[in-house]
Amino acid sequence: MINLFRRYTPVNLIYLIPIALLLCIGAFINVPIDLRPVFFAPALSNLIGNVYEKSITPESSILITLSLTILQGILLNHIISKYNLLGKVNYLTALIFVTLASIITPFLTLSSALLCNFLLIWMIDKLLSVYRAGEIMAVLFDMGLIIAVGSLFYFPFIAMFPVIWFALIIFRSFNLREWIVGVMGFITIYFLLFIIYLWFDMLDAFKMIWHPLTRTFPTSLNIDLYDYWVLLAPLFILILFIISIRQNFFKSLVFIRKAFQLLFFMLLLATVSFYLNSNLEEYHFLLCVAPLAIYMAYYFTHAKTRWLYESAFALLFLAILYFQWI
Repeated sequence: MINLFRRYTPVNLIYLIPIALLLCIGAFINVPIDLRPVFFAPALSNLIGNVYEKSITPESSILITLSLTILQGILLNHIISKYNLLGKVNYLTALIFVTLASIITPFLTLSSALLCNFLLIWMIDKLLSVYRAGEIMAVLFDMGLIIAVGSLFYFPFIAMFPVIWFALIIFRSFNLREWIVGVMGFITIYFLLFIIYLWFDMLDAFKMIWHPLTRTFPTSLNIDLYDYWVLLAPLFILILFIISIRQNFFKSLVFIRKAFQLLFFMLLLATVSFYLNSNLEEYHFLLCVAPLAIYMAYYFTHAKTRWLYESAFALLFLAILYFQWI
């Protein structure tokens, strides 16, 4: 499987569809009965309401999610190929993205985090462009807008904002104007939202939008660890990635080294920002899939022991199918 997607041929995009269908077959058999797709954070739902399961059946939700996930994987693969982040052009990023986006059943239902993944992938493209661009003021302003819009769909997405500053730290020399312009882009969206709330005399509701920022970080989580044994497979692949990147880190281009540092910071923020959600929902961790897919695709691109990397992916694939069925 891995050898097949190491080749940069459009035929692999056709293979990606049956693989994605197979990965979600367990969700079709054990359809989640508590599906509640919510597409807007309170910032927008206060004004326009929400879309719930009455208008979207569980089966159609899975099919729509599957289609969006494949599209996201292809878009991310295109961006990684454009910047040659793996050192070789292939379709492994798309394969790993689709696989990780099916790792637990909550990932296979429509959610606001799934929609924000489009914005996250767009952000990755713009962040990587900062390294070689001469004038980046417009790019930074756009990223501020993207994060603000994403937070209207899913408020924890606001935690992605420091990624802009981290990109400036590792890619650019200090320029105060560049540090401020992203903030201006972010404020623009919320200033317009404030005007709308003021127009409808809903200022108290506008203040409540920011309530999650005052929530303390949880010291314990009520999680059934048995449901997450499937995570051992990607953890094993990540260990292999760490070994691989450690061997090649200083042989890589400066841009690749810095890009991987940026992706780590993005992954960290995506992980810890779960506490900004009023209820801990597993679909939040969809925001971690893009950077993880890039890391794992790097390992599979440069791995030399075929039985090991093919076995590692087979373990991940079979673990997903097994835990979905049971």
